[in-house]
Amino acid sequence: MEIRQGVTQLDVAVQQTSYLRDRLVVSSLFKVNKVTYVQSHHDRILLGGCALRGGSLLLEAPENFGANTLLTRRELGLVCLSGSVSIEVDQSSFKLDAEDIIYISQGTQRIHISGTGDIYFSSSICHYPNPTTLVRKSEAETIVIGDRAHSNERTLRKYIHENGAASSTMAMGITTIHEGSVWNTMPCHIHERRTEAYLYFDIPENEKVIHLMGESNQTRNIILDNKEAIISPAWSIHTGAGTSNYKFVWSTAGENVTYTDFVPVPTSSLT
Repeated sequence: MEIRQGVTQLDVAVQQTSYLRDRLVVSSLFKVNKVTYVQSHHDRILLGGCALRGGSLLLEAPENFGANTLLTRRELGLVCLSGSVSIEVDQSSFKLDAEDIIYISQGTQRIHISGTGDIYFSSSICHYPNPTTLVRKSEAETIVIGDRAHSNERTLRKYIHENGAASSTMAMGITTIHEGSVWNTMPCHIHERRTEAYLYFDIPENEKVIHLMGESNQTRNIILDNKEAIISPAWSIHTGAGTSNYKFVWSTAGENVTYTDFVPVPTSSLT
């Protein structure tokens, strides 16, 4: 497991892009039939992924994790980005297709995954167990937000949240940017009680996403490729524009699972 140190407002203002990438950008998550784990000191959010190619694996506690099992003191949301995978959670079995998400309960002893597809997960510290719950793409709370005039028309699907699959300290969903639009979270916002991670995917070959972060009056940009994730500190804005349309998985870790717990940042105030 790779451990990432946190960054401060001053770091974002004065450090080189390479410094910020080393602490916030997560690349090479999707190794064939091998799980990658990255934990950040920002709200102890844990990210991971794997490219399953007809193989199988166990999600286990990494070395020096401080617990016998991965979810001894954690909860986890796992999304199948593509393909189809089967998951055994203790004595229960589930099948996930593209853009289905499963919430897996604190205290789960065994997680076995098999099939062919890319999987990505986000995990946070958990204070009490909630039921393991599969939410299919067709079942997620779905709304269309934004508009073409502002190049931010997009479909938002909420899976793990206060009115969906119950959790203790995390939320998770998928946003799809419509053709002809580029912005994902605009107008943007901050939420002091939650760290958020974006995993950008389905970015066409040779295209990029320009992700903006930092304080609203001291913004920085980080350019991301397909299937790269970026961790956003609770005090930072988080938004991006692509050179084409794309999708992203959003997940939060912190002390509030209410989706609307954020402070809007007027676009006119960004510098």
